[in-house]
Amino acid sequence: MSVMDLADMVKALEEEFGISAAAPMAVAAAGAGDEEQTEFSITLADFGANKINVIKAVREITDLGLREAKELVESAPTRVREGVNKDEADSIKTKLEDAGATVQVA
Repeated sequence: MSVMDLADMVKALEEEFGISAAAPMAVAAAGAGDEEQTEFSITLADFGANKINVIKAVREITDLGLREAKELVESAPTRVREGVNKDEADSIKTKLEDAGATVQVA
């Protein structure tokens, strides 16, 4: 079959069955954009000049040991916590920023 024959066949099938051969497009559910975010992730973007203070803050927040907290801080940008509520996310962000870190909440 040639390309023209295939195009004619597709057109005939569309007319016969009342369908479209176009690729389906994803449609957002109604009202999905109106929902407020309830879970947040805290990302350590940069530890700044006070790495030791940031490591101490990370240890408080995550209950990690010294070595694990140091590795986490030095691997910035990295996620510190995930799935926390708004109040806890703000509290963690404040602690890390007070220690000298740059933090993103998403």
